[in-house]
Amino acid sequence: MSPLKIKKLNKIRLELDKLDNSLIKIIKKRTNLVNQVLKLKDKKKEIIDNRRIKMILSNIRKKSITNKIDPKITNRIWKNMIWSYIDYEKRNFKKK
Repeated sequence: MSPLKIKKLNKIRLELDKLDNSLIKIIKKRTNLVNQVLKLKDKKKEIIDNRRIKMILSNIRKKSITNKIDPKITNRIWKNMIWSYIDYEKRNFKKK
């Protein structure tokens, strides 16, 4: 790789790092909201809401297409995020 390409690559990577930092802050906010939702659930079986999951994934697909983002990428990201938070909720569920 030429020195010029290396310089461009490093500049892009710095932008990616900044974006990652922003995403971490957003994930923290999302986690706080998930914690609020979890406090409202009375039973562990309420953690998984398949209807809501389908709705979320459908909306993400539409938004991805509208924004010219490959829907396979966003679908995979959201599925992983959803199931990661389901796991988080199961681990942090406290019986009332």
